[in-house]
Amino acid sequence: MPLHQDVLWYKDAIVYQVHVRTFQDSNGDGIGDFPGLEEKLDYLLELGINAIWLMPFFPSPLRDDGYDIADYSTVHSSYGTLEDFRKLLGSAHDRGIRVIIEMVLNHTSDQHPWFQESRSSKDNPRRDWYVWSDTNTRYQGTRIIFLDAETSNWAWDPISTSYYWHRFFSHQPDLNYDNPAVREQMWNVMKFWLEMGVDAFRLDAVPYLVEREGTNCENLLETHEILKELRRQLDEHFPGRMLLAEANQWPADLRPYFGDGDEFHMAFHFPLMPRMFMGLKLEDRKPITEILQQTPEIPPSCQWSLFLRNHDELTLEMVTDEERDYMYDMYAQDKTMRLNLGIRRRLAPLLNNDRRRIELMNGMLMSLPGTPIIYYGDEIGMGDNINLGDRNGVRTPMQWSGEWNGGFSAADPEHLYAPLIQDPVYGYPAVNVLRQKASEHSLLNWMRSIITVRRSTAVFGRGSIEFLYPANHRILAYVRRLGNEAVLVVNNLSGTAQAVELDLRRYKGNILIEMSGQNMFPRVGDQPYLLTMGPYQFYWFRLRRV
Repeated sequence: MPLHQDVLWYKDAIVYQVHVRTFQDSNGDGIGDFPGLEEKLDYLLELGINAIWLMPFFPSPLRDDGYDIADYSTVHSSYGTLEDFRKLLGSAHDRGIRVIIEMVLNHTSDQHPWFQESRSSKDNPRRDWYVWSDTNTRYQGTRIIFLDAETSNWAWDPISTSYYWHRFFSHQPDLNYDNPAVREQMWNVMKFWLEMGVDAFRLDAVPYLVEREGTNCENLLETHEILKELRRQLDEHFPGRMLLAEANQWPADLRPYFGDGDEFHMAFHFPLMPRMFMGLKLEDRKPITEILQQTPEIPPSCQWSLFLRNHDELTLEMVTDEERDYMYDMYAQDKTMRLNLGIRRRLAPLLNNDRRRIELMNGMLMSLPGTPIIYYGDEIGMGDNINLGDRNGVRTPMQWSGEWNGGFSAADPEHLYAPLIQDPVYGYPAVNVLRQKASEHSLLNWMRSIITVRRSTAVFGRGSIEFLYPANHRILAYVRRLGNEAVLVVNNLSGTAQAVELDLRRYKGNILIEMSGQNMFPRVGDQPYLLTMGPYQFYWFRLRRV
């Protein structure tokens, strides 16, 4: 059964993104599965996670890691059975962990029976479930997203001797949302999983649902109408469930996806993430404060979702050409690290495995406005394998121990879906859960403690933000407020020690209590408040009148 819930539960969530295939193999076939993930729920509970986001687990030819769905109503046999999924859902709910699953609305696999019917004949009842054309010249103003793999958004189908539309890979034909039967069918799919008890959907690639001549076929009014209708049905039949938008757009273009609180509950803040890396490398707060100043107010029931890394490349779509060149030069000198308009690396390698920088970035993730998402393995500082194709280098097996296959699987190593990382720095003998559990000062134990502090107050998930602008531009400082509670966050973006004077006059008389150790700092007076900070250090202070 779904959890008893505050309908705004997602505002206080700490989300953990996991690919079922990568996490834990329970039956020794080299592929992670639902029973394996269920075994590890207590690990996630100890970490402080209260929601998991599962990447696609549906039947699929796996040409795009499961985002090419061939059947929406069951699970891929490698990951187990529908009953295994139900059991996982129940076990998660028993622990107070909510489950977010993928809903790939925009397209299917070309292996989906719907597409097979659609292409079989121009008279087939499902013909207009997809977008067909006799020419490849329609919708000319539309960008190509997978620039490295595709030269057109149209693909020729020799079976039905016509072209079909696809915004991603050519083996992923787009569904035709102008067809009411498609819209009804997709709601039925969502209803199937909601009735089973799923708590939320991450809706993939939502800006592209509708095509119109003379537009760029993104963010169209008709797309928003479809999404509002899905939300209306959700609220009517399944109150307390949540929709998370994957819309890689500028903040102003993203704002309409929240509607008046009647479209998405949450949306990823894509433009912020690269600017956090940029601010760190430039040792300057400006990229971060600037993008957050450009971020419009959103309805009170809505929330941004923040992340440092995920299963895709570090996207550089929402930066200027100059900023993109800078990011490539700083974070991906080796051209094999680049893909489409992004960088295919994990967090620890991006930050040269510098523990202080990893902590600072996670500190910002946990304290900026929004709900944080942690990518599996980043809590122990896992590395990547850029020799694996596409985005698979950041999707290698979870490293549980220094034993056989890193504790991921009992299979022969050559049967694993992907090789484990074995290099001396990031390999599973050096970086694993078991080893870090045993070490008081490990990244894993540090992550646990910061999540505990984050969860000790609603101010981070629900509060307002006010930036302070000290003269020292290497310091990013802000106050988070909710009701009578105020928390001061001060981040040193520099690799050298810094002094900063903060104007805290409006908090005169308050003392500062450092939140991880509960130590008191001096009372705020009339003079600027002086702090000295070590390289990449950050503080969270409760402001308290005593």
